[in-house]
Amino acid sequence: MADKKYVIGVDYGSDSVRSVIVDSANGEEISSAVFYYPRWKAGKYCDPSQSQFRQHPLDYTEGLTETIRQAVAKSPEGIADKIVAISIDTTGSTPVAVNEQGVPLALLPQFAENPNAMFVLWKDHTGVQEAAEINQHATKFDTNYLAYCGGIYSSEWFWAKFLHILRSDAAVAENTYTWVEQCDWLPFLLTGGKNAKDIMASRCAAGHKALWAEEFGGLPPEEFFTSLDPILAGYRDKLFAETYTSDQKVGNLSAEWAEKLGLSTDVVVGVGAFDAHFGAVGGQIEPYYLSKVMGTSTCDILVAPNQDMQGKLVAGICGQVNGSVIPGMAGLEAGQSAFGDAYAWFKNLLLWPIRNIVAENPNAETDALLNKIEEQLIPVLAKKADQLPLTEKDEYAIDWLNGRRTPNANQMLKGAFFGLDLGTDAVKMFKALVEATCFGAKKIVDQFIQQGVQVEGLIGLGGVAKKSPYIMQMMADVMNRPIKIHKSEQTCAIGAAMFAATVAGIYPKVEDAMKAMGQGFDAEYHPNPEKAKIYAKRYQTYVQAGAFIEEHLTFQK
Repeated sequence: MADKKYVIGVDYGSDSVRSVIVDSANGEEISSAVFYYPRWKAGKYCDPSQSQFRQHPLDYTEGLTETIRQAVAKSPEGIADKIVAISIDTTGSTPVAVNEQGVPLALLPQFAENPNAMFVLWKDHTGVQEAAEINQHATKFDTNYLAYCGGIYSSEWFWAKFLHILRSDAAVAENTYTWVEQCDWLPFLLTGGKNAKDIMASRCAAGHKALWAEEFGGLPPEEFFTSLDPILAGYRDKLFAETYTSDQKVGNLSAEWAEKLGLSTDVVVGVGAFDAHFGAVGGQIEPYYLSKVMGTSTCDILVAPNQDMQGKLVAGICGQVNGSVIPGMAGLEAGQSAFGDAYAWFKNLLLWPIRNIVAENPNAETDALLNKIEEQLIPVLAKKADQLPLTEKDEYAIDWLNGRRTPNANQMLKGAFFGLDLGTDAVKMFKALVEATCFGAKKIVDQFIQQGVQVEGLIGLGGVAKKSPYIMQMMADVMNRPIKIHKSEQTCAIGAAMFAATVAGIYPKVEDAMKAMGQGFDAEYHPNPEKAKIYAKRYQTYVQAGAFIEEHLTFQK
């Protein structure tokens, strides 16, 4: 153990944060800890009916402290002294307004309960009108500043959220110095940053969500923003001209945070990135393999040699950025706005009467029964759905319950069920919903292929990939191609650990860390040829139904 070096990967998800201590030599997970955000869990600062999803920075800082301290406490004695680096991934785009010192406004007393002063979670769509304005505004310029973010700007992204908050809250606007992504703020915090100007911008976040492109020399010009809305004047210059790939160092752990975490100030902190980008690395992504991180939403990542992408711009995705996943390669991102969230919505729909009846008649027996039903509902639905025959006339669904991310982002779109009759039950509706999410995934693969980017294989990552054979088999059948499932349940945190090992200089490049620390694959699903034929026909109906909804039934709250 004398020569051992350990690293910490920190993975911030939508509901919780997880920290994992990893042996840098072989990727062995030594210990881990999870912290569920208490304010988020209580439903504070959110209004799902308005697509408002905000998170308090204290949920993040408390979670960071608790998970690292717990993971260290669970480790064998002496390991804490051999931890050499920390890297962090987060959801995104999840930005926040900060003052000149880089402090999120929600950490100031006057804004402690103001949702507009908090982190605007990736799935917050309150900026849908602002996104539409950005898309229209971009057409007025000779240079297409949306070219490297897929050609369509989304309400899930940086500038739409920023503009919406500035317009909505004069007090927040007056006190905002600049706007910062969660994955950039946390390394700044850990290294003792005191000036927002010193925040190092992640290439991943800036390139995919904030209109930064090296091809344009950085962000669009000041005129682009001020002519969109004068309220944006001056912010461009307070943001970033340079961006940094995640194999680079932000600094060392500050004395304050070293003491708080029980670590040394010799620990280096790497540049952050988004969870799916680190997840793709933790899942040992290969060129032209689509890495699908499947959780509440999906984020699909593909990497390709830069020379192969010369002259290619893939429209309708969430950006293509040099070095956003693996330094020296083009990173292309796509995804679905609701995946696990779609199943959670259906589960909550079915449980509503039971929960309300139990709430009116509380006792230990009914509470225990409710907990059992909640735990078993989706697995039982999946088991029963798997037993249903498959025909071309089965019920259909459209999976846009939280809008559509890819292809061609449009958060004003809504989901739908059709083909229902008096014989339709919960199991058939669940089957249709799962099929719709798989069809949505196929639409993404088609988008890449149609525009000249090959997809040689599929890699499944995340909770859904590990826990639901029914969904993964249907995915293989719908795609009509194999999908291999990575062994690790924590590929995002492991990817963060791989970057931490690279930042610490243990490996010269992250590909070497991937090779040494990767855990491999433990399952592979192969398509059923007969089912694949039926799904191919049903997929055409899905595409036609989606086109009809998009043309005739677009809603805006």
